[in-house]
Amino acid sequence: MSVERKNPKREEADVKDCWRMEDLYPTDQAWEEDVEVLRQELESFAAYQGKLGESSGMLLEALRAQDALTLRMERLYVYACQRSHQDMGNAFYQDMADRAQILMVQVNDGTSYVEPELLEIPEETWQRFLDGEEGLAVYKRYMEEKQRKKAHILSQEMEGVLAKASEMGQSPQNIFMMFNNADIRFGTVRGADGSEQELTHGRYVQFLESRDRRVRREAFEKLYAAYDRFRHTLAATFSANVKQELFFARMRDYDSSREAALDQANIPVAVYDRLIEAVHSHLPVMYRYVRLRRKKLGVEKLHMYDLYVPLVENPSREYTFDQAKELVKEGLAPLGEDYIRLLEEGFQGGWIDVYENQGKRSGAYSWGAYGTHPYVLLNHNGTLDHVFTLAHEMGHALHSYYSDKAQPYIYAGYKIFVAEVASTCNEALLIHHLLGKAKDERERAYLIDHFLDKFKGTLFRQTMFAEFERTVHEMVQRGEVLTAENLCRIYHALNVRYYGEDIEVDKAIEMEWARIPHFYNAFYVYQYATGFSAAIAISSKILAGEPGIVEKYKQFLSGGSSMDCIDLLKICGVDMTSKEPVENALRVFERYLEELEKR
Repeated sequence: MSVERKNPKREEADVKDCWRMEDLYPTDQAWEEDVEVLRQELESFAAYQGKLGESSGMLLEALRAQDALTLRMERLYVYACQRSHQDMGNAFYQDMADRAQILMVQVNDGTSYVEPELLEIPEETWQRFLDGEEGLAVYKRYMEEKQRKKAHILSQEMEGVLAKASEMGQSPQNIFMMFNNADIRFGTVRGADGSEQELTHGRYVQFLESRDRRVRREAFEKLYAAYDRFRHTLAATFSANVKQELFFARMRDYDSSREAALDQANIPVAVYDRLIEAVHSHLPVMYRYVRLRRKKLGVEKLHMYDLYVPLVENPSREYTFDQAKELVKEGLAPLGEDYIRLLEEGFQGGWIDVYENQGKRSGAYSWGAYGTHPYVLLNHNGTLDHVFTLAHEMGHALHSYYSDKAQPYIYAGYKIFVAEVASTCNEALLIHHLLGKAKDERERAYLIDHFLDKFKGTLFRQTMFAEFERTVHEMVQRGEVLTAENLCRIYHALNVRYYGEDIEVDKAIEMEWARIPHFYNAFYVYQYATGFSAAIAISSKILAGEPGIVEKYKQFLSGGSSMDCIDLLKICGVDMTSKEPVENALRVFERYLEELEKR
């Protein structure tokens, strides 16, 4: 008799496997009390309006008050959102998260006069203030960044309007998140053992890695059938998100929403285009990989649901969370004792929410607020991929730790462009460690296959996502309509281009665009591909024992936003304005592919 396995409810989760949100606020009541403090601070902050240029002392006082206000808002927002992510169906915490979103809009509105007013201060006055008030020195780069973006900062009145409009701008993402995490259901899949198992976000890839092709096909078809039932609603939601991105970009006088997104980290648009060009030039290598996959699996025609099952069978490899932690510590040993000590602190110190439960947000992330330790959300299911997810998210977490420790609040937050370097560098170090301790040729082949899969998923697939985003955002910019049919047609054609003729690009895959949360954070995903390339470069230097590279890497981790992203990476000798890091990473993919082809 088959037995259906269901996710536990949140209240059934073991406390030791849950993150310790009490380290941020000891109780929900403490959060409520801080809301009142925030409201009082926000009301008081209005007194600085119109006075920032009066004196150096007034300016310093206002900037410090703004830091205190935004830090408190950050803590309130992170706590509310992370509580809601524990169970997206929990009405109490959903209400708290909604309130935090409204508070953030109010804070943005209440501080919206600062940028325009700062830019009204004549340069010679600012320099005199800086020379005469030692406390302002910390805000030098802050002011330089304001000057750099001056052409895109509007009047006080218009900044206030945009701040108020931002809540509406978040609506498409909020709608999608609620639909994708709380409402959509995929049914069950009959596992290889005959048991009926609930199909969830967390289990989907696990099903696709099954050696039983029927299981893979059933999971694939049921998942996309669920999205397809809502194709028009999802297309309208996604289209609304693309339109709001373009609205805010145009209001700030950018040529495109892509330019607006990349300018936040001062990344040239050419870096984005260069990535796509480099990957296009290496697509024949991906076609070789697909042919090898078809040959290894022994199928007449490869399907999209065959892209994740390991080519080298290793059914005994399932990792408990304790085993995953030990492997990650071993793999990251080249980063030094202090890094491993911090890693262990994270493992033992209530940083991590480990397992899936009903309503829990899918995927994984690292987050947190300045002044407390980072937090990591996982949905650990015992696969090798989830061992790498642990290494990946702890890379983010320790990046935050180093940055928070070294930088004042105003510069502690780092840009996503460099965040993905820290996380994927950890993955690259881990795979090298695992390859080095492989017991036999079969295990080495298994690990190489896994590494190639990471390349496929991070460098090739995320670049395909980036090209999709570029295409659809440009369509809206030209006044074209994003219907479900258009989105599906574009997405299907990209899959054909990226995977080649040796695979059946199943019609169902055309709905994949509808399930990618990062598409609601426009022009985010390309940074996975650039970050992966930079990480391969840095990890290679670390493993080669390049003198001083570990110290330089920790200097990079400690940089926050105190420098431009491009310059931070140059500390480690990596120049992302050139094609070299991407080209080199793709050559590494080809070398490992050649080794697997010979086996």
